[in-house]
Amino acid sequence: MTSPNKKKYLVTGGAGFIGSHLVEYLLKDGNEVCVLDNLSTGRTSNLLEFREDIEFIECDLSKPGIWQSEIRRFSNIFHLAALADIVPSIQNPVKYFQANAAGTVNLLNGIKDFKHTKIIYAASSSCYGIPEKYPTDENEKIDPKYPYALTKRLGEEIVLHWSKVFGVSAISLRLFNVYGPRSRTSGTYGAMFGVFLKQKLANHPFTIVGDGTQTRDFTFVSDVVNAMVTAMKSSIFSGIYNVGSDRTVSVNRIVELLGGEKVFIDKRPGEPDCTFADITKIKKEFNWYPKVPIEKGIEKLLDGISYWEQAPLWTPEKIREATTDWFLYLGKNNE
Repeated sequence: MTSPNKKKYLVTGGAGFIGSHLVEYLLKDGNEVCVLDNLSTGRTSNLLEFREDIEFIECDLSKPGIWQSEIRRFSNIFHLAALADIVPSIQNPVKYFQANAAGTVNLLNGIKDFKHTKIIYAASSSCYGIPEKYPTDENEKIDPKYPYALTKRLGEEIVLHWSKVFGVSAISLRLFNVYGPRSRTSGTYGAMFGVFLKQKLANHPFTIVGDGTQTRDFTFVSDVVNAMVTAMKSSIFSGIYNVGSDRTVSVNRIVELLGGEKVFIDKRPGEPDCTFADITKIKKEFNWYPKVPIEKGIEKLLDGISYWEQAPLWTPEKIREATTDWFLYLGKNNE
């Protein structure tokens, strides 16, 4: 049955970890969804279960192109597309600027009607650097320690500046240590849970950065998706909000819950010993609360671990061979 409140949503980065969960939620809520993704880090396998229910535009937001005219029909936009990871951003800062900052400008330039558009921007808590107080609220000093953090912060500033000058409704959600099914396991410098899942599947010991006593505000992906949808549906025009779990847990405790041997590696510079979101503001203004404790989240993660053993890593070429109408394929150079 079609929802009487059915809407059309655009999700950039919708083939990624968080994005694919958001797409799935929106579809189950009876909405139409279009995904924009260049598949540099996103995986088409994340969307296989509902590929026939979405429109997919393969494009690179860092390059202006005809995809910009395609998005003018959307007034509800979730902007998640970005390059992540610390070390690669240090190795190639220009690439990160183009993807995370210039890509955000290009997205905004594709919007037809600012005053009737709402954007939810997936920001990063890494903008705080190493905070002076915990839990950390939205007024904490901004001090990004590496190019990834800087470019995500620039994206946030761009979106909020467009809101101030051009009247587009924009809410920035600063996410803290998101985890859950579909966490990316590829790459040398992936997020911790993705790396740990890959190691567990291979029966390898968990590699712990530092001594493992550092604590993190691990937020389950369904809670993050709920925060994004709540922000989109709210009447609030603009603002910045932390999204966290309301607690911290040590990396050693995570390994204990996952179960397995561990080895320790050198700590990386610029990483805080603690992340802990003060979520007073989002609780008060959106009536949003995290629902999944870390123990339950890891239980869900382990229950679905067969996903990682079975999910095919489809290439864009294989997808185009298998289907003719899923992709609105615009080409690698958006020509």
